[in-house]
Amino acid sequence: MLTVLPEVADALAAGRPVVALESTIVSHGLPRPDNLSIAREIEQAVREGGAVPATIAVVDGSPCIGLDDTALTRIATGDDVVKVSTRDLATLVARGGTGATTVAATSHLAARAGIAVFATGGLGGVHRDARSTWDESADLQSLATTPVTVVCAGVKSILDVPATLERLETLGVPVLGYRTEAFPGFYLTDSGHPVEWRVDSPEEVAAVLAARALLGTGDRGLVLANPLPPDEQVDPGLHDRLLRDGLRAAEAADVRGKDVTPFLLEFFHRESAGATLEANIRIVLRNADLAARVAAATVA
Repeated sequence: MLTVLPEVADALAAGRPVVALESTIVSHGLPRPDNLSIAREIEQAVREGGAVPATIAVVDGSPCIGLDDTALTRIATGDDVVKVSTRDLATLVARGGTGATTVAATSHLAARAGIAVFATGGLGGVHRDARSTWDESADLQSLATTPVTVVCAGVKSILDVPATLERLETLGVPVLGYRTEAFPGFYLTDSGHPVEWRVDSPEEVAAVLAARALLGTGDRGLVLANPLPPDEQVDPGLHDRLLRDGLRAAEAADVRGKDVTPFLLEFFHRESAGATLEANIRIVLRNADLAARVAAATVA
């Protein structure tokens, strides 16, 4: 059922590196009209890193692995584009709808197409009130069942980071820190929690992936945590204030469940006068570049 962009199909058939990209950040994570130009920048960052970009979305009921400019424009500008996770894919496809894929849905479709490396901004995870709400992102279950390496800046800092790391351990999902011993906190270089394993080059990541294949442990995802440099992170004091105020605002507005994350991210962007948005863009571009270099190293 997949529609694979010819450039992506050719690269996969020839064994050249391909990097999957999510489309939710294009449709729901970045403000219009800049989201379209930024989406093109993300794809260009993959190209400059030595790989072919494959932005994934569902267009008119067809899961698309790679988007031409017309489809990318539609995802960026269309008012009928819904946010679609793995559990929603079949319903959306059956109804002929158009949707932007989350981390979970992108990972699933990437794996179906034979793409093993995926770049995103930050993972979803365990929410801060999960003890009472059981609110946990589908990203974690996807990582437990999908053999895709996800390059990210950790999990979004509005989540329960230690609980998320504990869940990743329970699910058997390895976490590698790229040139760091500290798990990044999305906007922050250091979440305050360590990673057990550090890697310092794309070739070292490729060696880990090759060993996983030989040992039969590569049937689930791998998280490659790529932090912002300290001089590019959001000021930690500003971040802590925004998080405190944002959580209070969400509670006052009775925002719950899956609506909490987009509410808080929009709050951050607005109250920081765009500082967190600029950091978000830097994160995605850096991760796209690293994912491309990792994908290239795996086929070298």
